[in-house]
Amino acid sequence: MEQPVTDTREALAPPDPPLTEPFLAAVAEAEKLVAAADFITDEHDLAEGYDYLAGSIAACVQLARVHGTSHPSFVASTGPTTKMALDNPDTLYYHADIEPGAEYLLTGTRGSTVDLSFQVLKGDYTAANVPGGDDAFDDRRLEIDADGSYRLRFGPPKEDPGPNYFVLGEGSSMLAVREVYGDWNAERKGTIRIERVDTVGTAPVEPDLAVLRKRYKVAGRMLVQRIHTWFNFPKWFYLDLPVNTLTQPRLTPGGLATQYSSVGHFDLAEDQALVVTVPKSDVPYQGFQLGSRWYISLDYVNHQTSLNSTQAQVDPDGMIRLVISARNPGIANWVETTGRRRGIMQFRWQRTHRPIGPAEGPTIALVPIDEVAAQLPFHDTNRIDEAGWRARIAQRQRGFAERMLA
Repeated sequence: MEQPVTDTREALAPPDPPLTEPFLAAVAEAEKLVAAADFITDEHDLAEGYDYLAGSIAACVQLARVHGTSHPSFVASTGPTTKMALDNPDTLYYHADIEPGAEYLLTGTRGSTVDLSFQVLKGDYTAANVPGGDDAFDDRRLEIDADGSYRLRFGPPKEDPGPNYFVLGEGSSMLAVREVYGDWNAERKGTIRIERVDTVGTAPVEPDLAVLRKRYKVAGRMLVQRIHTWFNFPKWFYLDLPVNTLTQPRLTPGGLATQYSSVGHFDLAEDQALVVTVPKSDVPYQGFQLGSRWYISLDYVNHQTSLNSTQAQVDPDGMIRLVISARNPGIANWVETTGRRRGIMQFRWQRTHRPIGPAEGPTIALVPIDEVAAQLPFHDTNRIDEAGWRARIAQRQRGFAERMLA
């Protein structure tokens, strides 16, 4: 008769202190920051903040798990459930961790989107050097084959590196990629992958408890920094501007070398509207969006909280006229505040081949909602009924669902 097998191993004592301790402390600190935000006026604002916190927790845990430069891979930097930094509804954001002493090979195919750009960043989300050199550029600087495929390399300085080689500046720690849509339904994204030349074909070391403890600490630091930085960002760069105005177009500070922006913030009663008029630009990408005071995009899938020059209705005089309001004015270019009284506004012009001057920027008028029609010289052709509006939203939902399939 066989004797039962018994496990004689001693139970392993749990780590002391717990590995998750620093991260849980960071979550508690981040929650206090959210709950104490000075722009919260009601339970809806607070609920939005806690939803933002949930997305930030998920993002930081995931990013800490894939953090590392020995075997990099592209991951989503932000998305519809992990929003930050006034994410552009028209943009797919990817990044990979890198280090300046190694060489990296990027292989991809160019899709049909309106813009594809690359930027080398430091760990604090700033440019490693001044944008405009090897740190920030779009695919016009690449040699792309007839079938749309391309190869580019990033690494330390070398003699005669060949085409599509870009030098990593001092302090480089992240390679960011942005792919920007005009027509969500017709355009298709490309493909991309990254390899570190000296480690491809090998496997990374599996994490031990010490590494996992470090990851939880990293995730906690990332979370607190993320919450603190981005909901204070409007105070630093938006809220000193007169309310319900937009700046003249200007190069985006610390951003892409070919991006101009016009920014502002709104404060609208339910019976008020902003009528924004801007010339349709000849640059490949021109987009407008609203954001919350948490400095994230509003729901752009189920509501029309953003419009680019491909999506927007253009009047016969070449102007795009947008109406920003809580109530539906019954026009195709209504940009919804989704019930928020206060928030952020931003235009972007990307892939520019020249400066964007003041004459190409927006003008803005604050009017009672009942006087919107009088502000629109082509109001008869701007109108849309309920069925037409539902069709526009359905088009957004379908286009977004298709582009997010990985």
